[in-house]
Amino acid sequence: MKSFTKTTLAAALSAALILAAPLSASAADSEQPTTQSAAQLPNFVKLVEDNGPGVVNISVIKNARTVSVPFGIPGMDERHADIFRRFGFPMPFGGGEEEIPEQRGTGSGFIISDDGLIMTNAHVVEGADRIVVRLTDKREFTGKVLGTDKQTDIAIVKIDAKNLPVLKIGDSQKLKVGEWVAAIGSPFGLDNTVTAGIVSALSRNLPTDQYVPFIQTDVAVNPGNSGGPLFNMAGEVVGINSQIFSTSGGFMGLSFAIPIDLAMQIKDQLVKDGRVTRGYVGVYIQQITQELADSFALKTPEGALVTKVEKGSPAEKAGLKAGDVITEFNGKKITSSVSLPMLVSSVRPGTKAELTVIRDKKEQKLSITIGTNPNSDQSAGGAAKESGHRLGIEGRILTDEESREADTTGLLITKVGKFAASIGLTPGDIIVSANGKLVKSAEDLQKACREDKVLLLVQRDGGRIFIPVRFDKDQKK
Repeated sequence: MKSFTKTTLAAALSAALILAAPLSASAADSEQPTTQSAAQLPNFVKLVEDNGPGVVNISVIKNARTVSVPFGIPGMDERHADIFRRFGFPMPFGGGEEEIPEQRGTGSGFIISDDGLIMTNAHVVEGADRIVVRLTDKREFTGKVLGTDKQTDIAIVKIDAKNLPVLKIGDSQKLKVGEWVAAIGSPFGLDNTVTAGIVSALSRNLPTDQYVPFIQTDVAVNPGNSGGPLFNMAGEVVGINSQIFSTSGGFMGLSFAIPIDLAMQIKDQLVKDGRVTRGYVGVYIQQITQELADSFALKTPEGALVTKVEKGSPAEKAGLKAGDVITEFNGKKITSSVSLPMLVSSVRPGTKAELTVIRDKKEQKLSITIGTNPNSDQSAGGAAKESGHRLGIEGRILTDEESREADTTGLLITKVGKFAASIGLTPGDIIVSANGKLVKSAEDLQKACREDKVLLLVQRDGGRIFIPVRFDKDQKK
């Protein structure tokens, strides 16, 4: 093998010497295609120079605090306490306290108005006691959250400044798969870091997000990039970098951005109302498989199959029925069942829309007046945000259908933090009343939680329990 290698190398060198003269004679011809190829590669220098100053670093501080631990053992939550109860162990008497140290985080954002409006992700500023916005010229400002929308992960922060550099907003609907894009942000706190790549896919639906048709890219995005802008080659913002897919915690080639068209719709509502109101039609739907498509005589397995229509809903009033296949909404094709909630939620309540449905193997048009989504996140920038912050919960008011099934009204808890867990609240609990008054809205719970003590009546697994809550003196109202 070694001798073969030497012989081959010698022959290659001889060939190179023989061909040297002809190649040098045509050097100009060989350089031409290389130059043309290089000219087609993107140059991000001007894009960064023009837009870098409009990207900011956002530092978030959550103050150290002491929380009450009702079970007498710091660190024990309701889950651990339930284990003791199941095996008949007596619960410790008295309460305890647990120290939670100061927490710091960092993210990115970008300036959308010269008087200090900044767009970022809701998860960047969630639960912050203090927000510091740092510009590229090293100036720092205290930020105030005007509103957040957790369902689309959008937040608007205001700083007291004038004549700031504003980024140009593009049109995310014009994006094409394969085109070059760039991100500017603060990965791991490294300000104004630039990364680039291409659009990998459009209208990507993720399991945890039913309202966002994500832009998928292979742009390197890491912790700290969240909330930063995604640019097209014209220097226009076409998305907000929000999520990555990773098994290691770092970038693995899959990053997802919120389309700027959707983000600007959310921004307008947050700035005006401090919260987001979503459209609602009142149907349960499922994905169409090939088998279902064959059963309904559909050419392709596309559309949203209606499995149930809520009583009194806009869908019922419009004449929708179980078994209908919704194929278009306001002229836009429904390629999958997850497409419909995105389109409906973006329409203002009270607006009329047109549906194309397949019923009994025939296509027909229906007119529908969009209603208000009862499951909309009313905590966005409004009063319920305060109640959620004190109790450490996320939740929503039960729909009429859920109220009938549960035989109660109230606020359904969807997520609990450390404090909520420490007092015994769990996801799935329904807060029926607070201090003896029925909880009919998020504002009702917020009002009750302004007191130092509140008595909650909670429905769980068909039964009801009272949970007394005493807020720690360090928890601000």
